Amino acid sequence: MIKRKTDGSMVCPKCGKLISVNAKQCIHCGYKNPGLWGYAPFLQKVLANGSMVPLITGVAIILYVLAIVIDPGAIFQPRGLFGLLAPSSEALFHLGMTGTIPMEMGRWWTLITAIYLHGGVMHILFNMLWLRNLGGMVEQLFGTARSFLIFTIAGFVGFVASDLLGIPITVGASGSIFGLLGALVYYGRKRGGTFGNAIYRQVGTWTIVLFVFGFLFPMINNWAHAGGFIGGFIGAMVLGFDEAAPETNGHRLAALGVIGFTIICFGFAFYAWLVG
Repeated sequence: MIKRKTDGSMVCPKCGKLISVNAKQCIHCGYKNPGLWGYAPFLQKVLANGSMVPLITGVAIILYVLAIVIDPGAIFQPRGLFGLLAPSSEALFHLGMTGTIPMEMGRWWTLITAIYLHGGVMHILFNMLWLRNLGGMVEQLFGTARSFLIFTIAGFVGFVASDLLGIPITVGASGSIFGLLGALVYYGRKRGGTFGNAIYRQVGTWTIVLFVFGFLFPMINNWAHAGGFIGGFIGAMVLGFDEAAPETNGHRLAALGVIGFTIICFGFAFYAWLVG
């Protein structure tokens, strides 16, 4: 339930100092309408640092289990190590798999829904482990709202790239995860100094290793990886990071809007499934 706070104090989303929730502007930095009509404390609580990774992981696991439940017989079909416990293509199609085939059918919402779907237990395990490693870093440097926006933008751009380049069917959060890598590479280059350069070197190495890994193994959507990396880099450049400019209510509202849009996209997927 969305809760509105009408009295008391809160932390200014721009300067981080204590102010009245009803203040028309921050007395310290002059930020306009910091309380956002009483809804800012709720947004700050919901989009607190560390909240993105468990939310995305939970949704991905629920959808993976649901895909298995829809067609349980599919998990017994031998498909090699990377196809271990893989949901059927039909189940993934119903839940929002993307690619040239779904897009030709007008299923535009799959550019968002496919981010949260996975094609096997190794696929989801690998992606969620990398999300855990990278997501916390990005949240600490960019804030949760901006991190979620970068994650979504990167996944969307990655799937647009792979669809335009002819990948017939695809799922997975790896494009979004490469977007987190892109955001960290941007941060390292932009910030500079000892810390920034260390981030740049470490994340740059991870990026190269993961790109090489993608070309060594079959059924890896390298176009989505490349598009996601570019989307994350540009998203980070446009949105900025905490040291340059703290996260604002505008970022939080945008993130809340994207969450709502993601829910709507899954609504379209389930409706299309029900009406056949």
